Amino acid sequence: MKLTLIKPAIGSHGRNRYVDGGRMEPLMLGVLAGLTPPDVEVVLYDDRMEPIPYDETTDLVAITVETYTARRAYEIAGEYRMRGVPVILGGMHVALLPGEAAGHADSIFVGDAEAGWAQVIADARRHRLQSRYHGAPGVAQSAGVQPRRDLYRGKGYLPVSLIQFSRGCRFACNFCAVSQYFDKRHHLRRIDEVVAEIESQQRSFLFFVDDNIATNRSALKELCHALIPLKVNWISQASLDVTRDGELMGLMERSGCWGNVMGFESISPQSLRDAKKSPNIPGFSNYQREVAVLREHGMQTWAAFTLGHDHDTALSIAATVDFALRNKFSFAAYNLLMPYPGTPLYRKLEREKRLLFDGKWWLHPDYRINQAAFVPALMSAAELTDACDAARTRYNSVGAMLQRFTGLRINLRSVARAISFWRYSLLFRREVQKKRGLRFGLR
Repeated sequence: MKLTLIKPAIGSHGRNRYVDGGRMEPLMLGVLAGLTPPDVEVVLYDDRMEPIPYDETTDLVAITVETYTARRAYEIAGEYRMRGVPVILGGMHVALLPGEAAGHADSIFVGDAEAGWAQVIADARRHRLQSRYHGAPGVAQSAGVQPRRDLYRGKGYLPVSLIQFSRGCRFACNFCAVSQYFDKRHHLRRIDEVVAEIESQQRSFLFFVDDNIATNRSALKELCHALIPLKVNWISQASLDVTRDGELMGLMERSGCWGNVMGFESISPQSLRDAKKSPNIPGFSNYQREVAVLREHGMQTWAAFTLGHDHDTALSIAATVDFALRNKFSFAAYNLLMPYPGTPLYRKLEREKRLLFDGKWWLHPDYRINQAAFVPALMSAAELTDACDAARTRYNSVGAMLQRFTGLRINLRSVARAISFWRYSLLFRREVQKKRGLRFGLR
């Protein structure tokens, strides 16, 4: 039996495919391959950088689907099904909208694959694929499953190994699909299995792809103790409340943490309350204390902002960029507030009849990436789109990069960090420019 794994791209500029210069290893497909019995031949094709050989013989195609790649994933599925090849779709978007996904596949997998993938393969061998499989959200790579990293070779991924320690987050931000999927639960892998995976691969720079690695602080402290003797460097995603634990911040620094993607989301207390961004609200003082702690421990922070809350204006968005530049965050993302299906935000905007693109921006042929998908409260959708584009342009300008680079305790802490800053700052600048006007799918 032969299994083909597909990572879809986002889309294209007309006939020109968007090639993602910042692509990372598709960890979820490596894990899926690791869950597959060794007598099954497995191949991986990454639509972000290589053509898909639709006419190559295979017995089953598995496609991972995110909301941003749903339209393209359905196109790919259609090509295989037209050739009589069975297709199974899985991933977060499938869990959020199983009915939609089922219309584009022979089978769907709702939930985490660890508990049910063996049954999928067994059924596929007998040509009796069920229309739906279900795996409850839980611990990643249970029973010590290792991802098939050999499938990543030669595909030009960034030189960082993706690892997962935990899944889920205890918070319930109203715009976040993760909290809906995991129902605010948090699932931890055994630390010895994480260490074994780190030791089995070649790189010393790691990205823990956890939804919020700081959800369970005592568990993160144990992980940091285990990482210290490995002498690795790592980054992850963490909530800002981690800065309230001095012992943990010290352990993170000692264990090789260079920084984290951190959800600042907004500099407005009203917007934070509306979004239910609970880790940012207690004792709010415009993040002065949190930023000071991050700087004290030399963290190359990637500040993530969501723009378009009901209190936002073009002026407040510009002030958000001022705030980020003043604090010299190494990196920052200015993300439009997106109504992901199944989230409280989506339901609110739907009730208020503020959704655009027929409420399905991820499938609409007229939608373009980084375009507002709803009607904001204090400006037009076009004004919100333009304000966010201006924020990205300004933050990624050469002058802004020079301003952000200065600081002995962060980007100038070592030659390696300085090189990392410039490598990724220039990469993000290029990718922001390349994504302008990008549409979902290729058709």
